[in-house]
Amino acid sequence: MTSITVETLSDPAARAAALPALARLRIAVFREWPYLYEGTMEHEADYLAAFEAEPGSVLVVARDGDQIVGAATASPMSGQKPAVRDPMQAAGHDAATLFYFGESVLLADYRGHGIGHAFFDHREAAARAAGAMAACYCRVVRPADHPLRPADARDLGPFWRARGYAPVEGALATFTWRDIDQSAETAHPLQFWARTF
Repeated sequence: MTSITVETLSDPAARAAALPALARLRIAVFREWPYLYEGTMEHEADYLAAFEAEPGSVLVVARDGDQIVGAATASPMSGQKPAVRDPMQAAGHDAATLFYFGESVLLADYRGHGIGHAFFDHREAAARAAGAMAACYCRVVRPADHPLRPADARDLGPFWRARGYAPVEGALATFTWRDIDQSAETAHPLQFWARTF
């Protein structure tokens, strides 16, 4: 690693230029445990077009020199699709005062150097600036005995708890994608975590 920089991109041209890198990062990182996502650039193009259309969306990138090695996103919960918004509203959270953190994807060689904290710092700052009173995200739930679970799988729970996040009881989303070992898409439960500011 040379000089790692982390910044929130606000210039539309800079954001647009970074989207292909975000798509590649999503495909590479989400292929790993626990998502096991078999991504395609076609699906990513649709996903990122929807992200860019969200009012108030936030894109944070980490660069090693000129190369984007990680990215994180966020946006107001009020602009999310019902599949994302409804579980938190049913758990008693007001979408109008909530920020949703989308992906946080970072190449393996760059993990453990504080970049994940920087991603949270930037997104939390954006959420506060937008008047949000809380932030949330969701994480796929996999069984402990899943056949593709690596022996050295890292539990990110302690990292999230240290930042003030905790699971939201009863708040589960369901998303559909194709796992790397499957021939068709299947539904996956995701647990919401949240913190107030």
